[in-house]
Amino acid sequence: MKCILVTGASGFVGRAVCEKALGLGLRVKGSHRSVNSGSLIPLGVEKFQVSTVDRSTDWSKALVGVDAVVHLAARLHVTKETTTDTLAVYREINTAGTERLATMAIQAGVRRLLYASTIKVNGEQTGAVPFTEVDSPRPQDPYAMSKWESEQMLNALSIKSGLDIVILRPPLVYGRGVGANFMRLVHLVQKGFPLPLGSVSNRRSLIYVRNLADVILTCVGHPRAKGQTFLVSDGTDVSTPELIRCLANLMNVPTNMIKCPIRLLCVLGKLVGRSAELGRLVGSLAVDSTKVRIETGWVPAYTTHQGLEDTVRWYLSANPVD
Repeated sequence: MKCILVTGASGFVGRAVCEKALGLGLRVKGSHRSVNSGSLIPLGVEKFQVSTVDRSTDWSKALVGVDAVVHLAARLHVTKETTTDTLAVYREINTAGTERLATMAIQAGVRRLLYASTIKVNGEQTGAVPFTEVDSPRPQDPYAMSKWESEQMLNALSIKSGLDIVILRPPLVYGRGVGANFMRLVHLVQKGFPLPLGSVSNRRSLIYVRNLADVILTCVGHPRAKGQTFLVSDGTDVSTPELIRCLANLMNVPTNMIKCPIRLLCVLGKLVGRSAELGRLVGSLAVDSTKVRIETGWVPAYTTHQGLEDTVRWYLSANPVD
């Protein structure tokens, strides 16, 4: 393998994958949506602007000379939807857009396509047993449904065409450059807001962005990854209180947690329209990443503590403690 195309190269995960690939001596092409986003792509990456990812996207120029594709570009969670048929919008980008890319990749002679899916294909929560690859998929929102449909489409296309498909389902990804809910939690911990999560006893799997980039590139080149679906994580699960305490210690600020009955928290979350966000804080979502380690020999290069340390260091560089 000499050349890869990374779609969504300007994104949080895309930048990490590009940096890792360049470090391995690969020729790297990267797609991005706007002129401004192109500036975020690491130096050394050949840039290709793709304004939209859907059933009509022209990938022909970007695919010239490419041995493998890492498909990260997707429509992610949207907090405030502007359309009534959200599933159709997700399907257009995540499913039809992926099929278009895969079809053109076959025509261009690409040998392997790695698809970044999501653990949400398995479901939203686990009980005493973590998710594994043999569990029946239970996607519960339009995003997860579109990802599951994409997985099925890619596997069917692989049978017809011979294109090697590898599917990864990561849990929450964190690291320098992360945004959304994870950054909100870091901000609340830094500012010392009282968090009513002291009674929570859950288990959450995470994956540090550099670990994810590493396992992506391992699977892109490993012969035993062909046709496989892998759940990936750092390998160490944490509870929400443990995560908060770790973040507070790394920022050298007091931990400010109070105990509150979980049922009361759930009621309050429903009243303020934050049930899904609260569910991620109090519920468990653990994955067993044994399979990818056995099949490919991949071992996370960084521990969760090291990943959180790097995340906090990056966050504090822009938001120093008062």
